[in-house]
Amino acid sequence: MARFFPPLLLALLFGVADPALAQAPQPGQVLAAGTVPDEATKAAVLARLRELYGAERVVDQIAIGQVAVPANWNGYVQKLLSPDLKQISRGQLKIDGTTVSLRGEVANEGLRQKIAGDVAASLNPTYTVNNGLRVSSNEQGILDSALANRVVEFESGKAALTPSGRAILDEMIAAMQKVKGRKVEIIGHTDNVGLRATNQGLSQARAEAVKAYMASHGINGELLTASGQGSDRPVASNDTTEGRARNRRIEFRIAQ
Repeated sequence: MARFFPPLLLALLFGVADPALAQAPQPGQVLAAGTVPDEATKAAVLARLRELYGAERVVDQIAIGQVAVPANWNGYVQKLLSPDLKQISRGQLKIDGTTVSLRGEVANEGLRQKIAGDVAASLNPTYTVNNGLRVSSNEQGILDSALANRVVEFESGKAALTPSGRAILDEMIAAMQKVKGRKVEIIGHTDNVGLRATNQGLSQARAEAVKAYMASHGINGELLTASGQGSDRPVASNDTTEGRARNRRIEFRIAQ
C-alpha cells in the first residue's frame, strides 16, 4: 500500500486502513495514492509495486501534479521499493523529498536493522532515514527490550568488555533465561573506520567474547553462536561520531 502526498511523499501501507485515504485498503492490498510530477514517475512506481506484490494487489490512487523532485529521485524510489518491504507487516514507507521514514512490524531485531541499513546504503548522504520499524511481540522482543538499543561497549579496538559492557550483558543473561532452550545468534558489528578485513575480524572476536562471557555465567554455550559482520550492516551514517558509535554494536537474534 503506497501513498503519495504533496509536495512529494510516498508511503507504503501494508494492510493498514488510513481514514485520510479516499479508498481504504483491504488486507493484503498495496495502495498507491497522492501526487507525483509526471506520468513516467507514476508508471515506474506502479510497475515496480506490481512486480513486487502482483498486479491484482496494487490499488492506484496516484495523481499527476506540479510537485518538485530532488535530483535522481525516481532512481532512489526504485531502490527503496525492494523485496525487503514484503517482510514488513502493518507498515508504512514514506518518501518526503529527501526524508525517508519506515514504520511497521518485522519478525526480529536483525531484520529490523538490516532493512534500515539497506535503505540507508541505497541513498546518498543528503537523505535522512527515520527507522520506526519495531519487532513483533515475541521471544525476540524479550531480548530487544532488554538491550533497549544500548551498545555493549568494548575497549577501543579490542575484544575486551568494559564494565558497562559487562553490566548490559548481565541484563541480557537474565533475559535469555526467559527464552531458555532457544538458540541465540550473537552478531558483532563495527563502523567503517579502518580496513574491512580488520573490522570483520574485530567484530567476530567481540561476538566470541560475548558468547564466552554468557557461557561462563550460566547460559548453555551450545545454544549460542557467534559471528561478525564487520561494517557491512550499518544502522546509522558513518559520517558522524554518533553514527559510528551506534554501528559498533552487538546484536542478539533468536535463531529461526
